[in-house]
Amino acid sequence: MAIEQVSTELLRGFSPLDGLKRDNLAALARKVQIRELSPGQLLFKEGDTEKRTFYIVSGVLELVDDAKVVGKVEGGSEFSRNPVAPVYPRRVSARARDRVQFISIDSDLLDVMLTWDQTGTYEVSDIQGKGDQGSEDWMTMLLQTKAFHKIPPANIQAIFMRMQQINYHAGDVILKQGAEGDYFYVLIRGAALVTRETPLSKEGIKLAELNVGDTFGEEALISEAKRNATVTMQSDGAVMRLGKDDFKKLLNEPMLEWVDRAEAEEIVRSGGAWLDVRLPSEFENHHLDGATNIPLYFIRLKISTLDQSKKYVVCCDTGRRSSAGAYILSERGYHAYVLRGGINLEQS
Repeated sequence: MAIEQVSTELLRGFSPLDGLKRDNLAALARKVQIRELSPGQLLFKEGDTEKRTFYIVSGVLELVDDAKVVGKVEGGSEFSRNPVAPVYPRRVSARARDRVQFISIDSDLLDVMLTWDQTGTYEVSDIQGKGDQGSEDWMTMLLQTKAFHKIPPANIQAIFMRMQQINYHAGDVILKQGAEGDYFYVLIRGAALVTRETPLSKEGIKLAELNVGDTFGEEALISEAKRNATVTMQSDGAVMRLGKDDFKKLLNEPMLEWVDRAEAEEIVRSGGAWLDVRLPSEFENHHLDGATNIPLYFIRLKISTLDQSKKYVVCCDTGRRSSAGAYILSERGYHAYVLRGGINLEQS
């Protein structure tokens, strides 16, 4: 399937993209590509529920219901200005009659951008002015994370406006293990290393590598604990940081989903899983049947071992560390819940 970059002029020919402010449309254009279908190839099947918004650029797409062609979308026509079969689940299948060029956009991302664009007085360029050239990349990365779709657009706007840029050189320590938590960070330029000092390793064991768009510092803010790791710049770079109170009010509260023990057990019975983020010694002493143990400070390193299609109920003794773990999972596209009160809370 051939792929080519798309222009803002092309996007402006589609509805409701033509309603986006200039710089917001440009930010979207950098994340969208023109794709291609061969004759007879399906764009989607009847019953499809994937949240993608499709526009036809050229060629003819046939809409098929029960093996019968019931409509068509021809690139360049007035009809093609609108999304193809936007209702979920799809009521028809879509098949290329000839060579078809199309664009595909994450529907949730588009909805967030449209809502943010229409409810705010700021454009992406206004907020970019607080950061570096190209800072829309980390902004769009955040907007594309599923977790951000839970956050009200007004909150998103406030988050970007209240963030402060800090520049660093290679070797600079951004945050130190054992220090008080005061900020939430987004890396917007360069690369950084997350390490944790242990009795057996004073230099610190490597927990994760951070790149542009990655976030860190949330654990201490959510759990009201001291920093559990050190983050050091591996190259010259920069971060955007958000203060503790703003983080809690604007980001943390709307992102977390809390469940009681009965709700949690039903999620696990229905195919979900317990994820215990306490220390291994705590886990060995007492844990819920079937639970997986990934200590909170290891969660970034081990997150790829988890199944993104599975629902996780994150637990600890009180709910404090598990809320930090659930936030990290949610931020990275996992469906995570927090066990209210923790596993030490007596059931009524």
